[in-house]
Amino acid sequence: MLHVMLPAYGDDVWVRQAIISVREQDDPRWRLTVLDDGPAAGRDPGLADWLRELGDARIRYQAHSQRLGINRNFQRCVDASAVHASAADLVVILGADDRLLPDFVGRVLRVAEQFPGAAFLHTGARIVDGAGAPVMPLVDRVKRLSSIRALGGPLETGGQRLAASLLRGNWMYFPSVVFRRDCLVEHGFRPGYDVVQDLDLYLRILRAGGSVVLLDRPGIEYRRHAASVSSAGAVDGSRFAEERRYFAEAAAAMTRAGWPGAARAARWHLTSRLHALVKAAGLVAGGDWPAAGRMLRGTLTPLPPPAPTPAEDHGAATR
Repeated sequence: MLHVMLPAYGDDVWVRQAIISVREQDDPRWRLTVLDDGPAAGRDPGLADWLRELGDARIRYQAHSQRLGINRNFQRCVDASAVHASAADLVVILGADDRLLPDFVGRVLRVAEQFPGAAFLHTGARIVDGAGAPVMPLVDRVKRLSSIRALGGPLETGGQRLAASLLRGNWMYFPSVVFRRDCLVEHGFRPGYDVVQDLDLYLRILRAGGSVVLLDRPGIEYRRHAASVSSAGAVDGSRFAEERRYFAEAAAAMTRAGWPGAARAARWHLTSRLHALVKAAGLVAGGDWPAAGRMLRGTLTPLPPPAPTPAEDHGAATR
């Protein structure tokens, strides 16, 4: 059984499409829990009524009394998967603007059975725009070029090779990642990160000895649009500030793990810097020189080498 967790932010056409994509799965072995952060922020409370009208006993809905924010709503998904542990051994956290392809559940259940020791699976994604039309923007072309690809069937990988690859450029699409529930609950999401919380989770699992199975064709439609958190953060520069802070921490953690190649990839964080340079060029073209200067200073300044320390970095999420 697969437990689909959906952290929502109120009602709109995209979240309804995401829910419909779950209900249209070829394989019925799924449960869906919707955790809605929108009503507490005064956003579109109609989702509960729409779900009630569906009358689908496989779907649970919960609205938060106080807004949690992205990171803590993701962690609430983790906690809820543990509370409803009898529902499924596998968990996916689906974006409220993304869609599962119809064979997603059946494929990941079969592959999970073939690789019982893997901590998580990654199906990859088909990229679409706000209207659902296929697109391939620069960021996704770079992801495709930098990824470790499974050709001709599932591929199990992990360790420093995968850590270094992800630190050069995080090419995994989080809504297409399926976790073993126990592993997800053990590690969880650490507070303080809204953009790189997925990368942080992958790397902590890898350092703990976990492996991932890469599937050879997409399992979801991943939506690129200007209102997404990552897109908005790229415009105002907050995304790159968070990434820079995280890569400094990751470089130290990889050094302590004895993974020098991964530590070097973290210090360079090449694709993050290239992304920031592209955004800075756009700011210059738009005449916003001060913002472009701030972004360039943060992008081009090298990270300091990690100081040797015997202290361990954080493990499981602080709740």
